[in-house]
Amino acid sequence: MHFLQRTLIAAIVATALVGSTRAAMAHGYSGSPMNLMLPAAHDYTGSWPVTVTQTQHGFTGCLTLAQSARNAGSASLVIGSQKYTFGTFQIFNGTLAATIQAPGYGQNAGLVFIGSAGRGSIGPGVFDEVYGGEAFVEGALAFGAKGGC
Repeated sequence: MHFLQRTLIAAIVATALVGSTRAAMAHGYSGSPMNLMLPAAHDYTGSWPVTVTQTQHGFTGCLTLAQSARNAGSASLVIGSQKYTFGTFQIFNGTLAATIQAPGYGQNAGLVFIGSAGRGSIGPGVFDEVYGGEAFVEGALAFGAKGGC
């Protein structure tokens, strides 16, 4: 490769790297250019009111997240006097996915909460109650403000 071609390629790469870094910083990314794919860590630890609607079995409860790693950790749920203490959550690509073990009456069962996540807040999403690997109850999911329950 000729000197002029190498210089031109180096200039293009440097310009792209600087532009990508500026754009990433504007969107909340941090760290070196090698970490551009990782969003800045936000703290989701706390209690979040959840409301499931648009289903015959809607409910309001309190989802508690305890962050133990970058955008992941344990989850628990309280609905009235019912407590579900075994669950996990992860935030990936701006989406929260929390799963809670539920009584399955002889089958594996779980409660699945999926919502948009960004900058330490959780937005609307969907709820699914699963028994034996199949959807049983689905509904629209709304999250209240962190610390609201």
